[in-house]
Amino acid sequence: MKIIDTLDVAGPAALASGEAAHGVARSDVVAVNNAQQRELYEKRQQIYPKAVHGFWRRTKWLIVGLLLGIYYLVPFLRWDRPGAAPDQFLLFDFTGRRFYFGPIEIWPQELYYVTGLLILGAIGLFLASALFGRVWCGYACPQTVWTDLFIAVEHWFEGDRNQRIRLDKQPWDFNKAWRKVGKHMVWLMISLATGGWFVAYFHDAPTLFAGFFTLKAPMSAYVFAGLLSATTYVFAGTLREQVCTYMCPWPRIQAAMLDQEALSVTYRYDRGDPRGPHKKNDSWEGRGDCIDCRQCVAACPAGIDIRDGLQIECINCALCIDACDEIMVKIDRPKGLIAYDTIQNIERRQVGEKSGYRFIRGRTLFYGFLFVGIGGLMLGSLFLRTTLDVNVQRDRAPLFVPLSTGQVRNAYTVKVLNKADHTREVRIRIQGVEGGQLQANEMPVVDNSVVLTAGPDRVAQVRLFIVADPERLEHRSVPVMIEVTSPKDGEIAKSKSVFIRGDQSEERDDDD
Repeated sequence: MKIIDTLDVAGPAALASGEAAHGVARSDVVAVNNAQQRELYEKRQQIYPKAVHGFWRRTKWLIVGLLLGIYYLVPFLRWDRPGAAPDQFLLFDFTGRRFYFGPIEIWPQELYYVTGLLILGAIGLFLASALFGRVWCGYACPQTVWTDLFIAVEHWFEGDRNQRIRLDKQPWDFNKAWRKVGKHMVWLMISLATGGWFVAYFHDAPTLFAGFFTLKAPMSAYVFAGLLSATTYVFAGTLREQVCTYMCPWPRIQAAMLDQEALSVTYRYDRGDPRGPHKKNDSWEGRGDCIDCRQCVAACPAGIDIRDGLQIECINCALCIDACDEIMVKIDRPKGLIAYDTIQNIERRQVGEKSGYRFIRGRTLFYGFLFVGIGGLMLGSLFLRTTLDVNVQRDRAPLFVPLSTGQVRNAYTVKVLNKADHTREVRIRIQGVEGGQLQANEMPVVDNSVVLTAGPDRVAQVRLFIVADPERLEHRSVPVMIEVTSPKDGEIAKSKSVFIRGDQSEERDDDD
């Protein structure tokens, strides 16, 4: 898609409004409108990125290998857990309603830890962008990693840029067919491996793969493996730069993260302009180092010209740096015409000032303190959390039951979460209701408390009743605290609820 300038779009309207004065025919205005509509919805041009070699290409391959290794290795890492808990180091166990990360076990009631991790990820992305531009997009984004892998396969089967262009233009024959089919078959195998491995993060990996090919795995595993395989194949093989430009919101958000001090892949126009072709033995006086060879454009997986400045299509992959450096070596000019730099540095050099990088700035300090603060709160909460929790659900139908004794009864369902790896006996007490008496179904009440046995890594449930004299309560709704104590280790968990005394003028239920 080619987005035309807003001034050009406004041109036909201006012509239409003044056509009588200027003698412009309405048919001409309509023709201009139609031409611009065709340009606005122009068909996507196929991009054939050129293979480059250099420091940044090697760095990207190193990062690709590292990230793919982590992705495929982590599901098979083991962590010994007691009892029937799964031994997978990292596992999103939806069936057991747990999230396991090594020794850390997150329950559904503790989902705020996962939310905190997502917030930390977002703030970390903001900080990285303020410092180094779109470093995430260029090196670590899954779309970039798998697209790099798919493009490498394309190079292996179809050759470099010019060879692929010629292959696409030539008629179908055996040579073209086997290269195209082979490429897509390898893409498909990579996609299937990607989708299948992602599902392993939600099931015990060895068990899942043992039953996957014998059709004994859960149906959800096949469904999601198929969906993820299809998206990998389409996104990395077909859509590619369109995902980054039109589907991902980050290119637009990054505009708020960047400033003139942000380090980013930059064409140093202070050195490169004025640019133009250069012949051997010609003088370099009065001109820039850019010879307009367009190798930076040929190497770009997004098909853009880095010399046009910052653009939402640019993912800062730095491949244009390697492509330009190759040319600079050939024409005996210094490397770094395209490099990681800042707009502020270019402006400093233009006025004769010394360039430098200001990593410590207002926005980087803000993001840094925010990241450290939230991370510290999460770590503190994680280390101080107990292995005992309680959840109280009060009956709402009826809100209360008047008894023949003149007292009022409220019913509660108490769920005690024992996150420890051993069985515990806990004592349940009530606080806040003056003269309140605790009752339980088929359980003894001793000293106005109930003893409950909770299994390891389990939820124990009991139904309790609080009976109180409404005349001793000042308000219709009285706060009540349910306290659960583990006598052996001293851990305490509390949950708030209310006791409804009802209206004393209401007719009592003599049947109770």
